[in-house]
Amino acid sequence: MRRITLVVVSLSFFLAAFMGSAVNIALPSIGRELHMDAVSLGWVTTSFILASVMSLVPFGRLSDIRGRKKILTYGVIIYTISSLLLSFVHSANLLISLRFVQGIGSAMIFATGLAIVTSVFPSGERGKALGISVAMTYSGLSLGPVLGGLLTQHFGWRSIFLATIPLGIIIIILILWKMKGEWAEAKEEKFDHGGAVIYGLTLVGIIYGFSRLPDALGIGLLAAGISGAFYFVRRGIKVKHPLLDIGLFRKNRVFAFSNLATLLNYSALFAVGFLLSLYLQYIKGLDPQNAGLILVAMPVVQAALSPLAGRLSDRIEPRILASIGMGINAIGLSVLIFVNGNSSLGFIIGILVLMGAGFALFTSPNTNAIMSSVKQRFYGVGSATMATMRQIGMSFSMGITMLLFTIYIGRVEITPEHYPLFLSSTKIAFIVFTALCTAGIFASLARGDTRNTR
Repeated sequence: MRRITLVVVSLSFFLAAFMGSAVNIALPSIGRELHMDAVSLGWVTTSFILASVMSLVPFGRLSDIRGRKKILTYGVIIYTISSLLLSFVHSANLLISLRFVQGIGSAMIFATGLAIVTSVFPSGERGKALGISVAMTYSGLSLGPVLGGLLTQHFGWRSIFLATIPLGIIIIILILWKMKGEWAEAKEEKFDHGGAVIYGLTLVGIIYGFSRLPDALGIGLLAAGISGAFYFVRRGIKVKHPLLDIGLFRKNRVFAFSNLATLLNYSALFAVGFLLSLYLQYIKGLDPQNAGLILVAMPVVQAALSPLAGRLSDRIEPRILASIGMGINAIGLSVLIFVNGNSSLGFIIGILVLMGAGFALFTSPNTNAIMSSVKQRFYGVGSATMATMRQIGMSFSMGITMLLFTIYIGRVEITPEHYPLFLSSTKIAFIVFTALCTAGIFASLARGDTRNTR
C-alpha cells in the first residue's frame, strides 16, 4: 500500500512539474504564433499560478473533510482534460483561460499528495518518502525543458500538452485500481464556504494587483487584497471550523517560519527559469531544444540530491540543512546579477548546478519540517498551506519580473532593439531576488528546533 501510494503521488507531481517547465521553454514559440507580447507571455504562467494559489487551501481543507484520494483523483482528471483542450487553442486569451483551469487541477494534486504520503509513512521513514516525492517533482522539471524543447522544435508547442495525456490516464487508472481506502481525519467537521470565497478573492486582489503595478488599478486591488487578508485572519479566529486554523501560525513556530521560508525561497527562485529561457533564446540565439538542455542542469541536480536531503532530514535538524540550501541559492542569485550578452554557456550551467544543490538541500528538509509539525487531521491543510506559500512565492516572482518588463520594455514583443532593456530588467530582477533569498536564510534559522515541535 505504501509503495503504490508513493508511486501515484510521485507520478502526479511529475506530471504537473513537467508541464510547467516544458511550457516555459515553449513560450517564445507560443508568443510568435499567437502574437503575444512579453507581459502576455508572463500571464501564460501567472494565470496557472493564480488559479492554483486560490484553490490550494480550500481543496486541502476539503480533502481533510471529504477524502484526500477523492480530491487527488478529480485533480488529475481536470489536469488531463485541460491538457487535451490546450493542444487545440488558437487564441491567446483562451490559452491563458485554460491554463487557469489547469492551475485548479494542479492545486487539487499538490493539496493532497504530500498529505497522503505523510498519512501513510511513519515519522522515521517520512523524510525519505517526501524526498522521493520532491525528487519526482524535480525530475519533471528536469525533463520538461529537454523534452519540451525537443517537442516544440520538431512537432510544435501543442505537442507538449498532448504528450502528458497518456501519463494522466495511467495515474487515474492506478488510483482507481490500486489505491485502497481513503484519508479524511476531519470528516466530522464542516467546510467553511464563506472563508473559501474570502480567501480566494483576497489572493486574487493581492496577486493580480501586484502584477498590475504601478497602475492605479493595481494599487487599488493590492490594497483591497491586503484588507481582505486582515479580515480573513480576524474571521478565522472566531469561526468554529475555519478554512485555515490561524492557530497553526500563532502557536506553531516551526510551521509559521518554515512556511515563510518557503514563500521567500520561491519568490526568489521561480522566475529564474523563465528569465534564463528568454535569455538563452533571445540573447544567445539558441533554439528551444538546446536552451532546454542547458536549463535542465538545475532540476537534474535537484532530483539527484532531494532523496538524500530527505533522508538526512530524518537524522539531522532540518533547520540546518534548509538554511544551508538557502545560503547556496543566495550565492547563485548574486552571481546571476553579472550575466550579460557575453557570458559563456558554461558559466550559466555552473550557476544552475550550484543552485540545484541549494534547492535540494532546502526543499526536502523544509517539507519534512512542515508536515511533521502538524497533527494528522491538519495534514491536508498543512500540505496545502505549504503549496500555497510556494505558489504565492511563484506569483510574486513572476509579478516582480512582469513589473520590471512593464517599466523597462513595455507591452511589446522582445525584438533585437529591446535586448539591452531586457538585460537591464533581468539584472534588477536578480538583485531583488538575491535580497529575498538572503531574508529567507534568517526565516529558516528562526524556526527553531523542529524535533521539539514533534
